[in-house]
Amino acid sequence: MYWITVLVVAIMILSALAVLLLPNLLAAVAASSVVSLALSVVFVIIRAPDVAMTEAAVGAGLSGVILVLALRRLGLWGLGDDNHPRPGDSLQGSGDDA
Repeated sequence: MYWITVLVVAIMILSALAVLLLPNLLAAVAASSVVSLALSVVFVIIRAPDVAMTEAAVGAGLSGVILVLALRRLGLWGLGDDNHPRPGDSLQGSGDDA
């Protein structure tokens, strides 16, 4: 049981780092859902199934849906489409258009 816990915690840490480092916001939302699901597994391991079900439903399910809907509302929904500007991109052209 110890090694399963270590593996789940390692998955949580790697997913949390992915949330911080991924440039694609939709992938970061998916990684945050993985953190929440891994935490639900930890709750199952420590024999708290009610807390695990709540964490899975609220943490991965509801939060993920709300974050994805917020991305869509803000226009940041794309999966790396180059036609849409990303946050922090310059709105001015490069000067090669004329």
